[in-house]
Amino acid sequence: MAGLAVFSAAPLAHSASERPKIVGIANIAVKVKDLEAARKFYGQALGYQEAFTLKQAGGGPDFSVFKVNDRQYIEISPELKDEKEDRLIHIAFETADARELRTYFASTQVVDAPAKVQTDAAGNLSFTVRDLEGHAVEFVQYMPKSIHSRNFGKFMPDTRISDHILHVGIYVKNRVAADHFYKDLLGFRPLWEGGPSPDRVRWISLLVPDGSDWVEYMLGNGGPNAPSPRELGGMHHVCLGVMDVQAPYKAVIERGYKPPKEPVIAADGRWLANFYDPDLTRTEIMIRKPVKLPCCSTMHDPYINMDDVK
Repeated sequence: MAGLAVFSAAPLAHSASERPKIVGIANIAVKVKDLEAARKFYGQALGYQEAFTLKQAGGGPDFSVFKVNDRQYIEISPELKDEKEDRLIHIAFETADARELRTYFASTQVVDAPAKVQTDAAGNLSFTVRDLEGHAVEFVQYMPKSIHSRNFGKFMPDTRISDHILHVGIYVKNRVAADHFYKDLLGFRPLWEGGPSPDRVRWISLLVPDGSDWVEYMLGNGGPNAPSPRELGGMHHVCLGVMDVQAPYKAVIERGYKPPKEPVIAADGRWLANFYDPDLTRTEIMIRKPVKLPCCSTMHDPYINMDDVK
């Protein structure tokens, strides 16, 4: 996989001041088999409007783009052919300066960077690298005349169960490699880590350097076997922030979707519920503020007053 051959755990010689800001999650893109079935999930059950379609840079089927807010999107592509395929296509982050960020990547030589930044099919400046686990990671700078910017304020109906993506989850085999990319190279900040018990770390959350969103490592169980497609669908996920889990949970049921389980308080002390599209990619809804003290480690969330959590 691109970038793996040049991995080095040595400290980077470049400071964060040389890296343009990475301000939040821009999108997550996943494969689906049946586009109409997926539209019923993302469009009907979750209540998002399909704002537009986009050409894929790699030549795959067009993305159908569901708008969460003016800066965040869920993209689906009907290219899933084998039930054993990984559904994740890429995760994406918004940057303040795509050209300078590409230059920063090239100067560090930690991963392969493209020769230059292109204007993409939407009219934004973007480029893609692979992290040290092999995931495609896109960085996008929204431009004034792009299809996204021209549609600011549009395609955001009241049916949306959430108006913000809190985090995206990725399967991680090697925490050291993942940390070298997200923490050492890009400056992501520790938020929380834990698991089903205090002695089993399985989930690690890292805030983007210059915003409130985060990426969540979903660590493997350490066994010899790779996760099944069903397990990967749960690991490679999108999390939507809500103020009240029960209201959107009831809403999706009223719209004809049957959740697999009722909402629960997770190990990090937050209320959450899980929904799955027809191809098993998970959408999580979560209240950001814990209602009880998190298990396993301290939560370092600068956007939450943890002194209020008992």
